[in-house]
Amino acid sequence: MLSEKFSHLLDKPLTPLAKALPVNPNIITFIGMLVTALSGFIIPFNLFLGGIFILAGGAFDLVDGIVARVNGRATRFGALLDSTFDRIADGFIFIGIAWYFFRLNHDIALIIALLCMIASYLISYVRARAEGLGVSCNVGIIERPERLIFLAFGCLTNLIYPVLIILTALSWITVIQRILYARKQIKYLPQ
Repeated sequence: MLSEKFSHLLDKPLTPLAKALPVNPNIITFIGMLVTALSGFIIPFNLFLGGIFILAGGAFDLVDGIVARVNGRATRFGALLDSTFDRIADGFIFIGIAWYFFRLNHDIALIIALLCMIASYLISYVRARAEGLGVSCNVGIIERPERLIFLAFGCLTNLIYPVLIILTALSWITVIQRILYARKQIKYLPQ
């Protein structure tokens, strides 16, 4: 998973930029959500431009955390807001993709888009629920950064249907991996 391996890789090179931004990181998070959510209204009519908006929103999502950490403004509420806005943005991306396939009368692809959306929400939910029970659950083969890269790539290359099939399969595998991992870890928790 990219976020686990590279989550703080850009902190050092982007520190000067982060220090120069006298902006509340929650504002950056909000702008990133808006930009990404806009892709959902663009994708049905222009896949390529929708992919650009997904990438642009992802850039804001990357910078907000760095700004928060570098400027000592990381808060629990900021983390909650970031996760919530990520789910909102993801929902709009998938609505846009489903709308795109609806316009093409491609019912199977529309259903796959919705299945992928469900899995993407479950990936986050299972992790949050496991953590609420006292189990760290960062396992699985795909998370949000990879999902955004896949979706942007699919839009930019006009290969959204095959990319969506692969992403849906990987997402459901991740849900299952997290459930099984959490089940195993919960056994070791004190009663």
